Amino acid sequence: MSPMDLRGLVPAPVTAFTADGEVDQAANADLARWLVSVQGVKGLVCLGHAGEGTYLTPEEQITLIRTLVDAVEGRVPIIAGITTEGTRTAALEAKRAADAGAIGALVYPSHGWLRFGFQKGAPQERYRAIHEESGLQNILFQYPDATKASYDLETQLEIAAQPGTVATKNGVRNMRRWDTEIPVLREQFPDLQILTCHDEYLLHTMFDVDGALVGYGGLAPEPLVELIAAGKAKDYAKAREVHDRLLPVTKAVYHRGSHMEGTVALKIGLKARGVLRDATVRQPLQPLGERAAAEIEFALKQAQLI
Repeated sequence: MSPMDLRGLVPAPVTAFTADGEVDQAANADLARWLVSVQGVKGLVCLGHAGEGTYLTPEEQITLIRTLVDAVEGRVPIIAGITTEGTRTAALEAKRAADAGAIGALVYPSHGWLRFGFQKGAPQERYRAIHEESGLQNILFQYPDATKASYDLETQLEIAAQPGTVATKNGVRNMRRWDTEIPVLREQFPDLQILTCHDEYLLHTMFDVDGALVGYGGLAPEPLVELIAAGKAKDYAKAREVHDRLLPVTKAVYHRGSHMEGTVALKIGLKARGVLRDATVRQPLQPLGERAAAEIEFALKQAQLI
């Protein structure tokens, strides 16, 4: 199978629920169809942070993948977040995703590494096992530098060299590391697709990448496609214009007390845009309240998205 072409916008959409908290398959299919109707959207990532993937049962996860696969009708690949803790369990999770129709795997670090760090070679083995068990095309996920699950450059390079690794989603949030590590990845692996996931400050990274894999893309795909195009053209003035136009939405969604609140805000924004009927989230996420809804709606109006 040819490598996925992710050179553009790859939204990581929210998971829509009914008012009583059940996965709303019809709403998720509608959301997927809306997103892939935007020219420049190159794939969809489900079961990640924005999609509350770890809050779904295994049965719900598989059903959601199938729903998205059916909805997009082959226009773009569906990529599944692989999040379980152990290497073996992650490989089996990936196999289930592949059987449901996923093409790619966004490989999360084992969550224990966030606090305690990882042993040398363990991330490489995780990626190897997932690809060999499932055949999914892997996306290397670089976590923020503030965590202990942020991979050093040697680890990134070794994962990039492994069969099945086609892209990296980089959210290091340390611009010193970004400016020194991304050029090395680019030089040593020219075919590795570099995707930024810095939702809350995309401008700096937009000039070095092939695309963006962001939850933000599930709310504002149209201007983000513009931003990616401006970055590829090295048109700073245009990129700055799009960034500034979006800044009220960025602040309303991501400049909150916790980055996790961004998922709730994305749903509120999609409801304001008329894309979702309901903004229900699952525990441990909490509703943001009427004041936040008014702020997000006002920001979307400022950005000319409603």
